[in-house]
Amino acid sequence: MESLNTKRKNDLILIAGLILAAMLVSAILFFTRQTGGKVAVIQDGKQIAEYGLNKNQSITIPAPNGGENTFIIADGTVKMTDANCPDKLCVHQPEISYNGQTIVCLPHKLVLKIISEENPEVDVTV
Repeated sequence: MESLNTKRKNDLILIAGLILAAMLVSAILFFTRQTGGKVAVIQDGKQIAEYGLNKNQSITIPAPNGGENTFIIADGTVKMTDANCPDKLCVHQPEISYNGQTIVCLPHKLVLKIISEENPEVDVTV
């Protein structure tokens, strides 16, 4: 029968290994991320517009249910600034600028997704 100290030592080795693996994966993801070149506007599962991140502008998107969302593109980033949805969670999401990052407004079925210049395809599943 294993002693309590041996079990505790093995548990600590396992925990340290998992923490090290998580740190390694995080570092790889951090250092390999790419800045996007465009923002795709997807509403109800369909891409309705695409804007370059190199031009500062404010865009308002009407929702089919009578609502609307406003986002700004400034200095290569996208930020949702206003929405008339009940919870306004999309307005509180941080600005995005890297490939694959999204801002989502569920009540208006709206997604802003950063895409690259080289690979402009948007993968959306409904």
